[in-house]
Amino acid sequence: EVDPSLQALESRQEEILKRLYELKSAVDGLSKMIQTPDADFDVTNVIQTDECSPLTTNGADLDLMLGKDYGALKDIVINANPSLPPLSLLVLHSLLCEHYKILSAVHTHSSVKSVPENLLKCFGEPTKKQPRHEYQLGFTLIWKDVPKPQMKFSIQTMCPIEGEGNIARFLFSLFGQKYNAVTSTLIDSWVDTAIFQLKEGSSKEKAAVLRSMNAALGKTAWLVGNELTVADIVAWCALQQTGSANAAPSNVQKWMKSCENLAPFSSVIKLLK
Repeated sequence: EVDPSLQALESRQEEILKRLYELKSAVDGLSKMIQTPDADFDVTNVIQTDECSPLTTNGADLDLMLGKDYGALKDIVINANPSLPPLSLLVLHSLLCEHYKILSAVHTHSSVKSVPENLLKCFGEPTKKQPRHEYQLGFTLIWKDVPKPQMKFSIQTMCPIEGEGNIARFLFSLFGQKYNAVTSTLIDSWVDTAIFQLKEGSSKEKAAVLRSMNAALGKTAWLVGNELTVADIVAWCALQQTGSANAAPSNVQKWMKSCENLAPFSSVIKLLK
């Protein structure tokens, strides 16, 4: 007979995978919409909401969210191109380190000839490693010649997640945040806007996004309500990477300082110097 606890575990893992696949499909569809020439995406018309739960102090239950691996360390492996480092993932790594015990590593793939030293040390100076079983999560960054960031997770049946925005959503979900449908949609909208318009768009698109951000930040302290979300992290990093930070309007400048006052952003600030 099959152990009932094993059946429950398998069901939970299947449900998690189903939700991840659904999220990827939804994000892919939204990204295609935003990249079309006639897309008219004005985030200032989306209703702001304050229903954001703060980040949990001690972290969420990783086994509940990701499935229990019977003592094996859960490993997140990210491939990224050093010519355009995914800054938001570095901020999220620092944030995760505040909530979980993480085994961090940085490697260079043979497809890359050289990587700047600051990128090789983007997780800080190496510390004495403890046995793997004493960590909750493995986080490995591989500098590789890839067109866009790719993430693989230890669940073998899961397809790789591609794109900085999608990976950022996954990593932020590990804090166990619960949002209603309106808040979740608004967060997703800001993430896509930051990636496809603020980071990759034309100068006209970037200016439009800055105006939208300024209007939104005139109503709330953060892009979505009164708590930091993945939208703030991705948008702040996009501004840094595109060199648009100095030209940002007043509310955006104030918000940027609020981000920079948080410790997880310091690793990227050091990287940009």
